[in-house]
Amino acid sequence: MLESNTTDFTNPSTFILLGIPGLEAAHVWISIPFCAMYTTAILGNFTILFIVKREPSLHSPMFYFLCMLAITDLVMSTSTLPKMLSIFWFNSREIDFSACLTQMYFVHSFSGMESGILVAMALDRYVAICHPLRHSTILTRPLVAKISLAVVLRSVILTLPYPFLARRWPYCRTNIIPNTYCAHLAVVKLVCADIRISSYYGLFDLFSVIGVDVFSITVSYTQILRAIFCLPTKDVRLKTFGTCISHLCAIFALYLPIFFFSLTQRFGHNVPLYLHILFTSVYQVVPPVLHPMIYGVRTKQIRGRL
Repeated sequence: MLESNTTDFTNPSTFILLGIPGLEAAHVWISIPFCAMYTTAILGNFTILFIVKREPSLHSPMFYFLCMLAITDLVMSTSTLPKMLSIFWFNSREIDFSACLTQMYFVHSFSGMESGILVAMALDRYVAICHPLRHSTILTRPLVAKISLAVVLRSVILTLPYPFLARRWPYCRTNIIPNTYCAHLAVVKLVCADIRISSYYGLFDLFSVIGVDVFSITVSYTQILRAIFCLPTKDVRLKTFGTCISHLCAIFALYLPIFFFSLTQRFGHNVPLYLHILFTSVYQVVPPVLHPMIYGVRTKQIRGRL
């Protein structure tokens, strides 16, 4: 089944995920840190959800958004890691065509949701620092619910073209994907037709979601920093800025790998394939691991409850 299927077919019944090409002999060893990180991500994010649910004092916009981030991390990691580990442990490389497109949809849609949640958390930090006395009246529960719904709907709608476009292309080259999961570009590169529509839409989605979100976060933090510099003493300024450290760490953990991954996938032709695949595989699990640690250590209410 690992041989390339080079006969003509429109939609293959299955794809073959190779894992990390060139490092097949080390798959079992590579699986150890991935399994440890996945277990940590599951435990950490469920702990965040449990603590926020049980502690009434944490029922505020910041922690509602944090719960959304935890759920997103759980879905993102679970959509790729179990299959990845089955490749490493059992050499189970086949994935059904529809399952591959479903995995592609979940990976990209929840990645967009995660970005939108960080924008919502930046808005919460802006209101808390620039308008502290009006925080509860501005970020009411109905408004938080509307923001959350907008974040979800944006990602759900913008990601829909990925599987629909991928389903309509003819796959007559091979059904082998040199990756650990069904990434959008990894799948459409197997197409024997002009895929500029998919490529251009991928760039549009990247810049319309990530670009807009980064711009919104930059504007929010520009206003936050202006408000902080107007505070009377250095200690107060540092204490106020300290409330943003967790959010800033989460931002860097998400956006830096996204831009590196997207740019190297399109322009990094000199990057060895195994390094590229290893990096993208690590990206699927590192943010879900880091977020509970960041907020668990930096947030006094969660740390105290733990």
